[in-house]
Amino acid sequence: MGTLAALIGAKIRLHRLARNMTLDQLGETIGMAGTYLAQIERGEKNVKLSTIEKVATGLHMTVYDLFDEKEGSLQEKKWVWASVLLLLQHDEVKHRQAYRILKALLIEDEA
Repeated sequence: MGTLAALIGAKIRLHRLARNMTLDQLGETIGMAGTYLAQIERGEKNVKLSTIEKVATGLHMTVYDLFDEKEGSLQEKKWVWASVLLLLQHDEVKHRQAYRILKALLIEDEA
């Protein structure tokens, strides 16, 4: 899929993880399969606006929040965006491992 699908998918994943929700929990809330939501988050599905609206509602946000460019500066930060896209290609176990490594690296640098 195109860059817009990847961007929206990344924002959905970031907001879902910020709320400590699994794909299955979000799916149950909005009546969609977690596997389908995973495809949306990876930018593999070209979804209807009504689907994006359901997802946004399940995350207690608006569709506008997903398209808002205030957070769009993430794409302008080349390495941050590349890291997000790389993480989107993997499962939650790898996400946790990457987070622990990154946290240890960054906290070590601050000390």
